[in-house]
Amino acid sequence: MKRALPVLVLSIAGLIPVWRYEPSSGASPSGAVAAPAQTTSPAGSSAGPSSGSSVVVEGTVVTTDKGDVQVEVTYEGDRITAVRMLKQPDHPQTTAAVPKLIAGTLQAQSADIDTVSGATVTGEGYKKSLQAAIDARTS
Repeated sequence: MKRALPVLVLSIAGLIPVWRYEPSSGASPSGAVAAPAQTTSPAGSSAGPSSGSSVVVEGTVVTTDKGDVQVEVTYEGDRITAVRMLKQPDHPQTTAAVPKLIAGTLQAQSADIDTVSGATVTGEGYKKSLQAAIDARTS
């Protein structure tokens, strides 16, 4: 009988987080990059100011177990100067991994980058979409 009360109290305390859990609603978490108004253009489309030398190329949408991934790459000449996530899974690991993936891309100037621990699935999708954008630019 002495142990029954603490076991009951701890069991209830362990279930409280389960009862309070709210699944994600599909909205982007704060700090995540939201998709722009126009994401229906085909892979390899380029846009940008007509007077500038920058070219923007969208990668293909890659479907992963965690959600869709799509990148947009900005080139200045032959150099990658910016990468932006158009679509990304709604997971905290993804939100933390995106800046590391982008920094790796800008440093390597290719899709040959390391994935981020805890966001391997998203990282692989990122690399596939990035490679599609690079291939579309060079073809």
